[in-house]
Amino acid sequence: PAVMLASCGLVLRTALRPAAPGGLASFHCSARRCRAARVAVVLSGCGVYDGTEIHEASAILVHLSRGGAEVQMYAPDIPQMHVIDHSKGQPAEAESRNVLVESARIARGKISSLAKLTAADHDAVIFPGGFGAAKNLSTFAVDGKDCKVNEEVERVLRDFHKAGKPIGLCCISPVLAAKVLPGAEVTVGHEEEEGGKWPYAGTAGAIKELGGKHCVKEAVLSFTPCYEAHVDTRRKVVSTPAFMCETELHHIFDGIGAMVRQVLQLTGK
Repeated sequence: PAVMLASCGLVLRTALRPAAPGGLASFHCSARRCRAARVAVVLSGCGVYDGTEIHEASAILVHLSRGGAEVQMYAPDIPQMHVIDHSKGQPAEAESRNVLVESARIARGKISSLAKLTAADHDAVIFPGGFGAAKNLSTFAVDGKDCKVNEEVERVLRDFHKAGKPIGLCCISPVLAAKVLPGAEVTVGHEEEEGGKWPYAGTAGAIKELGGKHCVKEAVLSFTPCYEAHVDTRRKVVSTPAFMCETELHHIFDGIGAMVRQVLQLTGK
């Protein structure tokens, strides 16, 4: 017992002894220097037909949370192109809404004007899909290859690209990068409708006309229920089809997860 007590005392004294340089203390200092990736998420309203696709936004936020990222949401402080009655799929006449105000619904009120978003304050930026990307963040829904991109959206894309910081896109939002960043490699899935499985396949052709490169992606990886994400390593642009395909919601959720993970990996955080 005396030997055991002496041994225990030796262990205790060793544990209490200040760590040598490069030891445990150094490890803790290194951990303190690590910080979460700061990711901006740009919304375009609230609702698939005239704003942000809510399931896509939610999936992005869940995967960012799981990845330990710090998130700030933004939206342009502008009127929507129009308002759609989602129960009928038709425009609601004589009604107008603000993109920032509507986006605040998804952000639970924690949102800022897109004019305040700077690449210097964030490590990455992600754009969910929904027709708002083609109606409010750009005029793609009306003008196709001749579309214009909202000035603040264009500024953000160019600034993040210039800073070498990753840009995440899903569903229809890859058209923004195709328009603003010449030669950008993106995916919206397949280039043929395949009996209605890819109802927006024509977007792939439009991406090429916009000056981008479209990369075909399968809906499912082998037998794994997971969407693919395409990574343009040169430009650090990551995209995934999401609701461009008629498939189960969990496939879309997983595909967005693949995109988010690639974005976070590219931040180096």
